[in-house]
Amino acid sequence: MTTNTTAGRPWKRLALLASLFLYAPAHATPVLVVDAESHQVLYQEDAGAPWYPASTTKLMTAFVVFEALRAGEVNMTTPVTMTRNATKQAFLESGLTFGRTMTLEDALFAMLTASANDVAVALAEAVGSDEKSFVKRMNEAATRLGLTGTHFANPNGLSDPKNYTTARDLAILGMEVDRLFPEHRRFFQASAVTIDGKEIKSNNLLLTRFSGTIGMKTGFICASGRNIVALATRNARRVMVVILGATTERERNERSAQYFTQAFDGRLPSGAGPVENLKNRTGVAPEDMRVRLCTDKSAAYEASRDALYPMGLPGHDSYLRDQIPGQVRAISTWADENVVDVPIPKGRPS
Repeated sequence: MTTNTTAGRPWKRLALLASLFLYAPAHATPVLVVDAESHQVLYQEDAGAPWYPASTTKLMTAFVVFEALRAGEVNMTTPVTMTRNATKQAFLESGLTFGRTMTLEDALFAMLTASANDVAVALAEAVGSDEKSFVKRMNEAATRLGLTGTHFANPNGLSDPKNYTTARDLAILGMEVDRLFPEHRRFFQASAVTIDGKEIKSNNLLLTRFSGTIGMKTGFICASGRNIVALATRNARRVMVVILGATTERERNERSAQYFTQAFDGRLPSGAGPVENLKNRTGVAPEDMRVRLCTDKSAAYEASRDALYPMGLPGHDSYLRDQIPGQVRAISTWADENVVDVPIPKGRPS
């Protein structure tokens, strides 16, 4: 009689192993490592695969704002006011309410360091007169930069099927932001902000744990997983790392630091050509990580990723060994009593 000896726990173990096997090899997520001076690709996995950018979208929002600053359309003291449209954004940590106002300079810190979705919209409205006009400028800039796999639907990266990009495009965008606007690098280097006394920390742990980090932007929504566009410099060499779809913040930060370490140590030799020559995959929808990261299937998938990338877990070495004092930007807001409270139009009844 052997029928019953395989029942119970052995089957559960087999099911877990099967789920780990299912997730680990079948779902690669994009990675791209680039020498930021020569633009030579040092390493890449699915760098042209379409992906949801989440808050890395704010790199393009910053790019358009920087262009407007250079053109004299706005300046660092231009007021940025929280409109009704801004305050209706999801995932708000800023604590800002309708009519609260800050300088454009502080708004850039709030958007890039605290990843404030509401401030991103308010900033877009201050620069572009309205959100739609600003997003049009974002897409025009994407075309000029050769981001052939990118389209923006909003200035903050909240979930929208028309908001998509690739690791290739994000690397090019990040390098162009850094190259064209060196005077604005400080906006990417703060590790925290305080908004009217409330502290909000950056999700980019590299800023305080990996020396040489310059920035740039993290992002997360369930559909995208945890994304990062990171730039660091050591020994006069600049390297860009883009990781999309990481499962946990630990994985995202540790893998970024690992790729940086390998690049700076010369263990990722060039030879794959310039990043601009990578082909974007068009005509397919972005990968949707929602089921793997935000459902009851998340535990099995996270276990599979922990097995692939154990750096920083108990008993495993970490690549985040440095202790760097954080830079904190203090932001104060005021009430704009002249702001018009126009109700947000409601959609037609279905």
